[in-house]
Amino acid sequence: MENQLLNVTQAIEKQVDAAIEQIDNLDVNDLEQLRKNRVKEMQKLEELKREWLKNDHGKYEEMPEEKCFFDLIKKSDNLIIHFFTNSSERSLILDKHLKILAPKHLEARFVKFNAEKCPFLAERLKIKVIPTIVLIQKTILVDKVVGFTQLGNRDDFSTETLEWRLAQNEVIKYEGDLTTPPDQQENKKSKGYGKKIRDSAYDRDDDDLDIEEYGIKNDNNIKGESLLQVKSSALSTELTPEELAELELLD
Repeated sequence: MENQLLNVTQAIEKQVDAAIEQIDNLDVNDLEQLRKNRVKEMQKLEELKREWLKNDHGKYEEMPEEKCFFDLIKKSDNLIIHFFTNSSERSLILDKHLKILAPKHLEARFVKFNAEKCPFLAERLKIKVIPTIVLIQKTILVDKVVGFTQLGNRDDFSTETLEWRLAQNEVIKYEGDLTTPPDQQENKKSKGYGKKIRDSAYDRDDDDLDIEEYGIKNDNNIKGESLLQVKSSALSTELTPEELAELELLD
């Protein structure tokens, strides 16, 4: 153990020494170019922030109808969509956390849809459990958070835990350790091990596997969550052929 720590320390020292040497070797022109590059980066970020705010980023709000979905995916590269019902207590818990995260992460648009009012959208996105969070990046569905199972399977999870979970596919920016939930990071440090995210349930996108894995068999097995049954006869007739085609791409 001592030899391992010594090797790690020496490796870090070499990296620091190399960085210091690189800085020492910079001339005035190099420093000026670095400053200009940094200014350009900051200007670009400010432009992005203005564009995000123009498209209602920084807010968390309910969408009145499922047709709004198509405007969302056209205007925002990163979307976090909470599917809820008025009878779900756990949806109210998610609301509290998402309201905190929305102004913190301007790079993503945070919205919610009442699943009972958008049956076609719910069926196309395979919303089977309420609440479900759908994560979309550049019109592609990249991830789902189904119920609270991946949030510790408890109602009192922290906002930081939800933030960590949403960041797994880079829909939002995260500066911490993505391999371990925030509430377990101290244990990881003390025990000296961690679990890679790609070896966990978080990297899976098979809906049938998720439902079977989470033990969701019927309403009696879900505390505060409800199964959402959507029949083809309830499909909306207000969507245009173009919008229907877009949903086909998300399937």
